[in-house]
Amino acid sequence: MSISSSEPEPSPEPPARGRWTRFVVAVVGLAVIAVVVNMMSAPDQGEGDRLQAMALAMPRNAPPDRGAAVPEVAPVDHLRPMRLDERPQEQLADWADSLADPLNIPRAALEAYGYAAEVVRMENPDCGITWTVLAGIGLSESNHGRFAGATLDETGRPSTPIIGLPLDGSPGVKEIRDTDGGELDGDTVYDRAVGPMQFIPTTWKRWGADADGDGVADPQDLDDAALTAARYLCHAGGDLTESTGWWRAVLTYNESRSYAEGVLAQGEEYGRMSRAVLSND
Repeated sequence: MSISSSEPEPSPEPPARGRWTRFVVAVVGLAVIAVVVNMMSAPDQGEGDRLQAMALAMPRNAPPDRGAAVPEVAPVDHLRPMRLDERPQEQLADWADSLADPLNIPRAALEAYGYAAEVVRMENPDCGITWTVLAGIGLSESNHGRFAGATLDETGRPSTPIIGLPLDGSPGVKEIRDTDGGELDGDTVYDRAVGPMQFIPTTWKRWGADADGDGVADPQDLDDAALTAARYLCHAGGDLTESTGWWRAVLTYNESRSYAEGVLAQGEEYGRMSRAVLSND
């Protein structure tokens, strides 16, 4: 959701071990550390042409590994009130439990990514988005809701709200004056990116989804943020099973080649590792 004009900062809580840990520390750029926001709305014609040109210039090595197959889910029924203990993402509890420790991704985050990918597969089968893409973005944006020592609870909410730096036009940061009266980001002067997937208020107002049926579209809720991100990526890229479409989607989310390459590498590793884990069960 953001563009860093400087080298990415390391994650405060490395998401994996060994060789993978060292790689992630080198590439992860958390939006709450250095931000120049790109994804305010659908690109205009000039911006869209530029993003398409960037996507066409990228290597033909996308998309990443699809990863371990996600079990089928029943989408939330917004016409029926949900009980507080009815989180539809928990349909994937067994699948997520198997992968959480080996991938060092909280179970609730895996549930959110898997559910979002499955719902969008049913809504928009031509898109082909995978949970590994959402996991790569979630790692890059907030270490799956664990930025700065936060923990992600079993409902997909960080223990402390994740709020980015003010978008005040300082070096490396785009200036965006307040658009929401501080409702989402607590800042009545400038906008800030919010939540585990780092949405700015104007984007959330347009795209925000209630993925868990609690009646609220909340950018701090990873369930909601993951589904919102999946729908936006499909809108931006079209066919994410095709290399150009995939690059365009991720570059629209964050117009940074290094960011997109990091998401690809992270998604590839998550996919490879997840298939290895479940093939050994």
